[in-house]
Amino acid sequence: MRRARMHLAIDGVPHTQACLCSKSAFALYEVLLGLLIFAIGIIALGRAVNNCMNASALSTDDARVREILANRMVEIETTPGQPDKAKESKIDTGFGIVKLVQKAAPQKMKEEDGTELTGITRVTLTANWTRGAADQSKAIAFYVYRL
Repeated sequence: MRRARMHLAIDGVPHTQACLCSKSAFALYEVLLGLLIFAIGIIALGRAVNNCMNASALSTDDARVREILANRMVEIETTPGQPDKAKESKIDTGFGIVKLVQKAAPQKMKEEDGTELTGITRVTLTANWTRGAADQSKAIAFYVYRL
């Protein structure tokens, strides 16, 4: 005599069909979870690339401004006579305007034996520019000796 298989019904759906639907629903959740992890990874990668691009642009701006400051410093050092007490200039770099501010003040220095040194001027160069919506600044100070 053959035994009749008993299938349990859940909400009117035979047990074997309920198991198949449950397994396919589980596979769907696995796929959705995998897509979520992949999407988060892609977003994180995009932000990392964006940060690298911003850092590269800031580095380029910084190098450009350092070159402007170095050029102006050499001009001041090689020009005969005392440097200007105050001077402002705007330099168009092709990537924006850099405002260069020069300030010079005589320095009173003494030798170890107390002899006062004259003719030494402290020059401060400051470059101001805008990157995005943020103001940027870089300064350099040096001494010039003139008789």
